[in-house]
Amino acid sequence: MKLIGMLDSPYVRRVAVSAQLMGLDLDHESVSVFRHVERFRAVNPLVKAPTLVCDDGGFLVDSSLILDFLETQVAPERRLMPVDPAARLLALRRTGIALIAMEKAVQYYYEGGLRPADKRWEDWRSRVLSQLAEAFGLLESALAARDGDWFGGAHQDAADVATAVAWRFCQFMHPGLVAPAQFPALAAHSARAEALPEFIAFPLE
Repeated sequence: MKLIGMLDSPYVRRVAVSAQLMGLDLDHESVSVFRHVERFRAVNPLVKAPTLVCDDGGFLVDSSLILDFLETQVAPERRLMPVDPAARLLALRRTGIALIAMEKAVQYYYEGGLRPADKRWEDWRSRVLSQLAEAFGLLESALAARDGDWFGGAHQDAADVATAVAWRFCQFMHPGLVAPAQFPALAAHSARAEALPEFIAFPLE
């Protein structure tokens, strides 16, 4: 299987790191949806990252759908999404919040970095920034209650990966926008995650 997309996409990096944590060695090909459009189109006519090229030659899109499939390729003990219904619900809830943080950080970048200045709507950017701060605030509270533990306990779960990837993406793409001092548990969680070999193998830099 091959993962297509750039690691400056939090969704691509989420899949890459998660697969590594599950013991899946995906081939990764860095192809940009902006700079390599025709090359990407040859793999996936939708030009959507991440794209997972499966062993049957077909492709999957959307990081959550890709990871849902990848979890079926490993033994239960290697999966990042809990099996117990209550634990799974909690992991899904936290993962969803982290995905909102990713989405809003990406939207904020597109509004400021790609849209022409005369087309920008500052009220919309303020709304996006407020949603981003709310998402990080909810994750901060949840992590603070864990007192240094992973959401998954002894090992990272899906919510841990999504949270760490979202925080690192925001800090990398928007330095100074969200102050680490306001979210100390998130900052500590990110630093701990980024020191793991699975994160180091797929750096955002």
